[in-house]
Amino acid sequence: MTQPPGQQPPQGGFGAPYDPPPGPVQPSSPPPGYGSVPPPGQAAGPYDAPGQAAGSYGTPVQPGPYGVPQPGPYNAPPQPGPYNVPAQPSPYNAPPQPGPYGQQPQSQPGFGPQPQPRPGGGGFFRGRRGAVIGGVLAVVLLAGGGIWFARSGDDVSKPTAKASTDPGPSSSGDGGDGKAVDPSPGTRDLRAEAEALNAQRKPGEAKVLWIQEGGVDVPRNGSDVYGPWIVGDTIVKAMFHTLSGYSVTDGRQKWSLRMPSNLCAAPSQATADGKIVLGIKSGHGDQAFCDALQMVDLTTGKAGWHKTYRRQGVWDELSDVAMAINGDTVTVGRTTRTDAFRVSDGKVLFGKLPGNCQPFGFASGPVAIAATSCQTAADDHKEQQVQRIDPVTGKVQWTYKVKKGWQVAQFYSANPPVVSLKQDDKWAILVLNENGTYRSQLVGGTEDYVTECDEELLTDGKSLDNCLGVTADDRAVYLASKPDPAARHPTNKVVAFDLNTGRTKWKAAAPAGQTMMPMRMEGGRLLMHVAAEKNKGGGIASLPPTGGTPQMVLRHPAAASAVERDFSRSRVVYANGRCFLAQARISGIDDEAEKSMRSIVGFGS
Repeated sequence: MTQPPGQQPPQGGFGAPYDPPPGPVQPSSPPPGYGSVPPPGQAAGPYDAPGQAAGSYGTPVQPGPYGVPQPGPYNAPPQPGPYNVPAQPSPYNAPPQPGPYGQQPQSQPGFGPQPQPRPGGGGFFRGRRGAVIGGVLAVVLLAGGGIWFARSGDDVSKPTAKASTDPGPSSSGDGGDGKAVDPSPGTRDLRAEAEALNAQRKPGEAKVLWIQEGGVDVPRNGSDVYGPWIVGDTIVKAMFHTLSGYSVTDGRQKWSLRMPSNLCAAPSQATADGKIVLGIKSGHGDQAFCDALQMVDLTTGKAGWHKTYRRQGVWDELSDVAMAINGDTVTVGRTTRTDAFRVSDGKVLFGKLPGNCQPFGFASGPVAIAATSCQTAADDHKEQQVQRIDPVTGKVQWTYKVKKGWQVAQFYSANPPVVSLKQDDKWAILVLNENGTYRSQLVGGTEDYVTECDEELLTDGKSLDNCLGVTADDRAVYLASKPDPAARHPTNKVVAFDLNTGRTKWKAAAPAGQTMMPMRMEGGRLLMHVAAEKNKGGGIASLPPTGGTPQMVLRHPAAASAVERDFSRSRVVYANGRCFLAQARISGIDDEAEKSMRSIVGFGS
């Protein structure tokens, strides 16, 4: 976020330059080009490189250690996104604030929201989420109201499963009335509203498939909404103490599952066969504690195994919980340890690992990348690492040591590894080789960039892999530039950065008067969410990996732009030609406002 007069950081791009340590810890000697000694006069890494002008991320030009192109994720499951921005001062205890992409969110003066140390997760920046759902599942990303990052040239033991006394989950089947709402509906006729909007459609515009209200009386300060996840023809959301599945075509409720207690965490992805493990609280009221797990089949809404895990010591008990799914493994990360369980049957796979460095969060997906914090004499867990860890055995496959004072904020991608790092109000983005050696650091130049992750939206269970506004493939990292909030009709660009050099490859402008945010790669093209503006519908656009002019894949009706803008702080899901916007939090000034708040809107042919 642009700083007030007198507080501007030196110009340069992404944030502070970050010099990586001489080299990561490797189990074996890397092949040529991986972590090799740089030529005379060239810094081994991009932070504080002598004789180099610090770029947007503060990175000097790198020749690119990759001699062999890596297999790309064009036809693979999309990659996780970056999310560890400091918590916002207010949105948890108030209704979400409107704020399309071009509008600055509320924050403290200075370089974006000021980070505050807290004993939750691995450090200051425990935001996450960039939902990457492979196979039959769709990617979930945050839309609107993100954190603007301004440029700066500154340097920069196994778990014990115990029997639960909580009653098991209770389920209910198809409501049968075809209403696109939860069991406690609001007062509006949502079908009639969708039909009225569709009657105003212009040629080439998609339909409003259905609109859903919150329909639930949530606690006084509101409720986080986890998901949504798409499995086959069902879209699923989790809120308060209920998991609900709806038809993607008409919004009819297919099933509902009541949890034994309130939800407190969830991974961004489910397994390939549609199973998920949710974090729930044991107990109720002031005695409730986030130390229980519930497996659910998202296809049928049937509950599977349920168990609690032990949280030990002050750091663990006060820590936020970060969940992820890698294959048939679910991990539950906290500051001092991660516990891993088999999704299919709940079997304990591993707990505390050898040594004083422990993972506090993984990125979901086929490649298990973890952020690790190390216990030091200062007892602040500020010495951190990036590791690739076998999700079945817990064996560390490689380790990259993060420069002291910097902390892992988010994983923008696991393959290739792209890591967001923070130090106070500084920001750096690193690209690693597939064996964990340093590859490059992004150079932002004169642009400011923005990613939108849910640290600012959720109070509990923030993941390390859920962001809108960034993705990567085997050629580039794609980021959204920050629109000018003072412009009458704010717009922005998507910028591609070369993986080997960190330098800009190309820039593509958003549609006039609108903004767009990268979501993922699909079929060899970059998919982006285009935000709605007044009298302009949003939608999904695409670009080839070489850049150019965005082509609309799905154009939402202009008549529904006001409805879309109500979802300015939401998640975006696109799968099988349908786009869904889902609120990340439900709250209101009274019970009726909570129930009538629109929670999901779907668009499609």
